[in-house]
Amino acid sequence: MAARTKKSPKKNTAPTTAKTNQHDLYPAIAAVLHEARRKAYRAVNFVMVEAYWNIGRMIVEEEQRGKGRAKYGALLLENLATRLSAEFGKGFNVTNLKYFRQFYLLFAATTWEEIRHSLRDELTWTHYRTLLRIEKTQSRDWYMQEAAEQNWSTRALERQINSLYYERLLMSRDKKTVKAEAKKKLAPLITEPHDFIKDPYVLEFLGMKDAVSFRETELEQSIIDKLQAFMLELGKGFAFVARQQRISTESKHFFVDLVFYNYILKCFVLIDLKTGELTHQDVGQMDMYVRLYEEKYKGADDNPTIGIILCTEKDATVVKYSVLGENKRLFAAKYKLYLPTEKELREEIEQQKALFIRERGIGYESR
Repeated sequence: MAARTKKSPKKNTAPTTAKTNQHDLYPAIAAVLHEARRKAYRAVNFVMVEAYWNIGRMIVEEEQRGKGRAKYGALLLENLATRLSAEFGKGFNVTNLKYFRQFYLLFAATTWEEIRHSLRDELTWTHYRTLLRIEKTQSRDWYMQEAAEQNWSTRALERQINSLYYERLLMSRDKKTVKAEAKKKLAPLITEPHDFIKDPYVLEFLGMKDAVSFRETELEQSIIDKLQAFMLELGKGFAFVARQQRISTESKHFFVDLVFYNYILKCFVLIDLKTGELTHQDVGQMDMYVRLYEEKYKGADDNPTIGIILCTEKDATVVKYSVLGENKRLFAAKYKLYLPTEKELREEIEQQKALFIRERGIGYESR
């Protein structure tokens, strides 16, 4: 039997190609998902706007059957507010019911389909409630269109209305100057990362007993098991991306505990879970994670990545003399596994106030 000649193995370049393709593919897929989630968020918001319009319509129709008697209308709203609040929670007091009614009267039509095309689905109910203050239809429509097209927050919209932006534009011959002035004054209202970071986060919904030793993996698993509640605690605009996402250097692999995307800030948010007090090593590790993530996953249209270290305690000195003190994209926040008492909340507020005063060198007299 003739001996087989051992062939030299061919150099396989497939892994490199696959890695390159995967690197190119991820941002494209992520962009599709972010856009889908953004549209879903807008759709949910607009469904609530529709619901409030319909509630307003039903209230008006019922009041008309009551022959416009003021006493009947007041009792109707009070009764509705009591029953709706009991079943659906906050947001259905008499004041808000009056807003619903006013919303319908300003955008009146026989059916929702007749009026929905004149509204903007980019805007939330809070935007529309702000717009109700404007009496002139032409002005209100202009602010509505601008708020949608310029992506104004509700604070920005309110700022523009209070400064009579539209009216000044109409009167001004130099519209460029008016627009530049408005843009400058809106700058402080542009959403910043620190507006979205809580401290502390209260995670009592996890059902984990405080003062009992547990591992970071157990904390992470509890969060994943109750992800929806955790995202509600994180705040507005967060969408889940991954857990234990790998980011690699030439020789090492690192794993980020939790990765989210905030579609309001338009950036990735990395979360590192710690079961103890914040250390310099924790801060350095998160700083590296953010830098690596920026290089490997951040898309061209994404804003800089944010890193949040969740810990049980943090030393003010560590925060001050680490990169946390100067990096506006890195945050350390405490978490509590139980709802704090009124006394604990008071103490926390006093601690934060004292820290604020120390950091800024503000003097004050004891009373």
